Amino acid sequence: MGRITKAEIVNMIMIENRSTGKVLVLDRRGSWPGLTFPGGHVEKGEAFVDAAVREAKEETGLDVSKLRCCGVVHWSNKKTGDCYIEFLYKTSCFYGKLIDETVEGSICWMTPEELKNSNKLSPNFEMYFPMFFDNKYSELYFDWDGEGWNSKPEYK
Repeated sequence: MGRITKAEIVNMIMIENRSTGKVLVLDRRGSWPGLTFPGGHVEKGEAFVDAAVREAKEETGLDVSKLRCCGVVHWSNKKTGDCYIEFLYKTSCFYGKLIDETVEGSICWMTPEELKNSNKLSPNFEMYFPMFFDNKYSELYFDWDGEGWNSKPEYK
């Protein structure tokens, strides 16, 4: 097994409204299109949680706090050694004015059941559900060939 040569670090945030039982969903355009949670890249010199707070603000208009890490997704390219690490967070602490739409896509509230049953999910997003909704696992790992998604995901 070789060493990691390059790592891309990103985040995703589930914002839950406990009074309605709904979660905030982004219908993303461009890369990774479809329904997903807000999130994005960690910038150089930025703490992981600070990056998640910033991305939530940019993509939703909301200020979030009290983020709780609920898992990590790790894709490893077995050909190049590159990896993609995604920190998953959730919170029910938010305030501000919700933006209906950004350059990333449109925003809406959905029940977890509506989201899980949607046929518009971003690629592989349904694999994140056990970490966001069930608190079942702390890691989802893919040994990726750099092309197709034919490897079996492993939950840890």
